[in-house]
Amino acid sequence: MDWRDRGIVLAVRPLGERDAVLSLFTRDHGRHPGLVRGGAGRRLTPLLQPGNELHAVWRARLSDHLGTYGLEPGAAHGAQALDSARKLAALSAVCAVLETALPEREVHARLFDGLEVFLQVLAADGPYAALLVRLELEVLADLGFGLDLGACAVTGATAGLTHVSPRTGRAVSAAAAAPYGDRLLRLPAFLAGGGAADPGEIADGLALTGHFLERHVLAPQGRGLPAARIRLASLLGSGPAIC
Repeated sequence: MDWRDRGIVLAVRPLGERDAVLSLFTRDHGRHPGLVRGGAGRRLTPLLQPGNELHAVWRARLSDHLGTYGLEPGAAHGAQALDSARKLAALSAVCAVLETALPEREVHARLFDGLEVFLQVLAADGPYAALLVRLELEVLADLGFGLDLGACAVTGATAGLTHVSPRTGRAVSAAAAAPYGDRLLRLPAFLAGGGAADPGEIADGLALTGHFLERHVLAPQGRGLPAARIRLASLLGSGPAIC
């Protein structure tokens, strides 16, 4: 059997001296592995960088086999991020989160579309960090763990939302949060209907999504946040360009 699809490179691991196993996030076939002959060689290594777009043909005798990939290059998003440590960190982080959180061979077409928008905004030097936080919220929602950020869990108010319960994932207003502020997660204004995000708000957003990714998705697998996702936070205080 075989299929054709467009995908984004999430991860590559060597297999032997010449070959590699590619994890490709495709629109119609989800996060899908496949063997790339010569994938560890000098010719294909630049092609198989996280974030790059590829046009793929996957072939296998049975649908649950590893199979092999035939590949043609698309947009080189990985190379476009090399001029900025922050952009490269953001690209590495989003690919690592998707690789770690998404089940294999499960279709997430809306999430794939969101990743494409993120890559376009990243290339245009737009507000990619805020979009990364929103993309992680979409990962949680697609996996059945969406947060309820529209109204206060205590009062029902839809304005003045400042915190999120780390247990329920529901928003809390400033008044209701006051006695428990040190036990709640901060809700950035840009996720509560506000405008542009500063580095502090981005850090709060990543802390929020990171908490629930670990709690609901990764901890049950005995895993934590990927190293690339953790490294991203260390760059947030070094300037506004991440926003």
